[in-house]
Amino acid sequence: MLSPREIHYRVGAAVRGAFPGRHRSVRGSSGFEFRGHASLMDVPDARRLDLRASLLDPFEQWRVRVQSERRAIPVAMVADLSASMGFDGACPKLQVMADFVDSLSWSAWRNADSFSFIGADTQVRREFVLPPSRARGVAADISTALRQWTPEGTSAQGLLDAHRYLGRHRTLVFLLSDFLLPAAQLAQLLDSLSVHHVVPVALWDRRELSLTAQRGLVRLIDPESGRRRLLWWRPAVRARWAERQRAWRDEFLGVLRSRRLEPLVFEDGFDADAVTRYFHG
Repeated sequence: MLSPREIHYRVGAAVRGAFPGRHRSVRGSSGFEFRGHASLMDVPDARRLDLRASLLDPFEQWRVRVQSERRAIPVAMVADLSASMGFDGACPKLQVMADFVDSLSWSAWRNADSFSFIGADTQVRREFVLPPSRARGVAADISTALRQWTPEGTSAQGLLDAHRYLGRHRTLVFLLSDFLLPAAQLAQLLDSLSVHHVVPVALWDRRELSLTAQRGLVRLIDPESGRRRLLWWRPAVRARWAERQRAWRDEFLGVLRSRRLEPLVFEDGFDADAVTRYFHG
């Protein structure tokens, strides 16, 4: 069986993890990245004495080179499992999510980082809560369950409680949703995760958001409530639809950018290289 495609992610600031890993940190004294000098009394390691710095020290103390060690970070996926995520278009959203879980959990293991998963609709779904783990293949059951899941939740309100399942340490959080929710709720959700490094991941489908024929009778379905209605599709209604869609996208981007966030968008299936470009492009 082939391994999932690896994602090369990073966080901008130095991390404070307690476990060895691959990310820049501000901890340790015997790594490879020079951080500064300290007194030999504070860092009793004579192997790292810096004679030049000691001679220049105005207090005539022995100075030791302090070099940061690479550390691990917690990686988490917070996922919207409400009914709108069940749209079965060109590439089902839950299929994309499951592929992302496979790739991200594999990449976290490769980086010695922990991986966790929290899924929610109207509430956090206990069967879709995976505590942080560094074990290889830890997310296999979650991935399989997502591929078989039929979402029925009428809202994504449970995402507001996802932060309670994350640790106190700053975590790299991938927030997966179609973001078809009120702007106020999205703002509240992002604020609840503000202590973490958040990557909003929009799972959209071109068939779901594209316009149909110029005119005719069409059947509309609200994916969250399941309500159905017939609508006579004509140019004037089509124009209003397009305008509302533009306004929704502008509002969505406005909420993100007011918090200095940019979305990672998938419309044609999962692409591990696109995630890497998001961090390194």
